[in-house]
Amino acid sequence: MQEPLLRLNGVNENLQIRIETVLQGADVPKRVEASLLALFPEFPVPTHPGEPKLGQASDTVWRAEGVPLGAFLKLLHEQRILDTALDSMTAAFDGTKTHFALLRQAAIVGKVAFPLPGEHPLGGVITVHLKGENLGDWLEAATWHKGRDAVPRGIKDENAMGADGEAVTWV
Repeated sequence: MQEPLLRLNGVNENLQIRIETVLQGADVPKRVEASLLALFPEFPVPTHPGEPKLGQASDTVWRAEGVPLGAFLKLLHEQRILDTALDSMTAAFDGTKTHFALLRQAAIVGKVAFPLPGEHPLGGVITVHLKGENLGDWLEAATWHKGRDAVPRGIKDENAMGADGEAVTWV
């Protein structure tokens, strides 16, 4: 019998978690809400006035602290993008904190996608900020998969994707 996988959520592991997204221009709050809740079902969506109207573009930030990451991490495992996630989630890692973006257009259909650095994608992004004393270990554990027994991976190692988002191939 296989032991159940450890289920991390960040909140129970002493991480400070902040999730935010910016609504600008003609962003439709209902769609932004659907994107957020697809990845972070416990995000407390603020009350919003509805559809933007001509001449009344939206310009607001939805932000929440302490939102559990369990559903997001489960999607990473189901979609089998754990190495990409480790690389993307740690591109701005400085030892105790990191931040990364997720595409809202992909999120609305339950997919996790990370924009390339410097891109400003149509549809906007959800930004996740993480901070904690053992954040590096937590990120490696949260994205661990059995393949790492054969090809070990670590934060910003020689197998990390390039700054342009291209995969690094190992021999």
